[in-house]
Amino acid sequence: MARLALLSVSDKTNLIYLAQSLIQEFNFEIISSGGTAQTLLNTGLPVTKVADYTGSPEILGGRVKTLHPRIHGGILARRDIPQDLTDLENNQIRPIDLVVVNLYPFAQTIANPDVTITEAIEQIDIGGPTLLRAAAKNFAHLTVLCDPSQYEEYLQQLRQHGEASLEFRQQCALKGFRHTSSYDEAIATYLAGGLPQQYTLSGTQVQSLRYGENPHQSAAWYQTTTSTGWAAATKLQGKELSYNNLVDLEAARSLIAEFTDTPAAAIIKHTNPCGVACGSSLQQAYEKAFHADSVSAFGGIVALNRPIDAVTATELTKTFIECVFAPGCETEAKEILAAKSKVRVLILPDNSGVKETVKAMAGGFLVQTADDEVADTSKWQVVTDRKPTDKELEELLFAWKVCKHVKSNAIVVSCDRTTLGVGAGQMNRVGSVKIALEQAGEKAQGAFLASDGFFPFDDSVKTAADAGIKAIVQPGGSLRDADSIKAANELGLVMVFTGVRHFLH
Repeated sequence: MARLALLSVSDKTNLIYLAQSLIQEFNFEIISSGGTAQTLLNTGLPVTKVADYTGSPEILGGRVKTLHPRIHGGILARRDIPQDLTDLENNQIRPIDLVVVNLYPFAQTIANPDVTITEAIEQIDIGGPTLLRAAAKNFAHLTVLCDPSQYEEYLQQLRQHGEASLEFRQQCALKGFRHTSSYDEAIATYLAGGLPQQYTLSGTQVQSLRYGENPHQSAAWYQTTTSTGWAAATKLQGKELSYNNLVDLEAARSLIAEFTDTPAAAIIKHTNPCGVACGSSLQQAYEKAFHADSVSAFGGIVALNRPIDAVTATELTKTFIECVFAPGCETEAKEILAAKSKVRVLILPDNSGVKETVKAMAGGFLVQTADDEVADTSKWQVVTDRKPTDKELEELLFAWKVCKHVKSNAIVVSCDRTTLGVGAGQMNRVGSVKIALEQAGEKAQGAFLASDGFFPFDDSVKTAADAGIKAIVQPGGSLRDADSIKAANELGLVMVFTGVRHFLH
């Protein structure tokens, strides 16, 4: 008797190829449901609809299709248990050798901010996870596939051995269980409306990395099932990405996402920006960012918010950089960058961020919602006698956006929408102020200063004024805010409170 396969997929990538191969090369018979059946029938392939096979029609608008003993009996039967085989025969059930299922696109649906809860609920798959779990449980006797990337390997197994090996079937079962686990977690998180009581991490390995932060640490890169992120990036050239590259790339992605209205460039070293700038062109933005701290920029990660053009590519080749990423790259720019073949060039069209951040700790991990607060200057409070002009407010906003992505205690000095000095990760705010101002040097005259946290004393305000700073933006909220405001007024500075803190640990 011909082998029997059940195909029921939402993602129909390579479906026709798989079905044709099963039928023509291996004499499979196929049962299928809903849109999958119709897709196969439209190509002229012989398919038995699940409703015809079970003798039960699809009901409730398609909510119930495969939930039937003839389906699940065929999946769960153990071929080495005589009673199971007798049950199949007595109930006219054929054993199923292959289950190919992927699930309704729930995560993609809820990614739309305008989706209603009714629309989301209709994308909660019931029959699919049930099929996956049943087939994965019985991997000793059949194969379950939940990802189109598995199809070719399964067919190669058949071509080489006549059937899939037990090892391969177990790997596929593991993938199936992980798929349903992450799917359920996405649903639970959505319905909870926030951070759930139980938080599950699930991912598929994108690649094994040479090592972690240091050569003695092993590492691997995983992609979650609810978002593609960096795994969807196209690498045009360069060496394999390292653990540290990926950490810095994510920091760069998060920072450059702050700037959408004008060409912008950011250069990252050890997750901190050493140079960030906006310009009238991408080339100008990059040159300004590079010259903000050309020493630290050596060996950095470059993030651009516009497709790389030829003139910008030429500038990129003039120094050593580890990676550059942008939403696109022009043909001529690719040819220019090819001269630096070891430089990793990545294209990431979708720069959407994460919903939560996760950090490991002994015995568990911490989860927080992402710091995606959008700066709104209309909600800022000017607390000094001198008020900022529109131009000064624009400069303060630039410094504030950059400061958000600097390790605390964070201080950013900028002018002409270009960083001049960055004080990052110091144990006290005074130290960060001194580092940023020292780096800015004479350019601090008439410049702007942003602080990610409030000033608990007026000493930093006085230090900034002595260096020539003319305007400060900070969260406010210290018990001694009055002291800082008084010092700013006496020294003729503008001071603005945002009411929002952006610590980054």
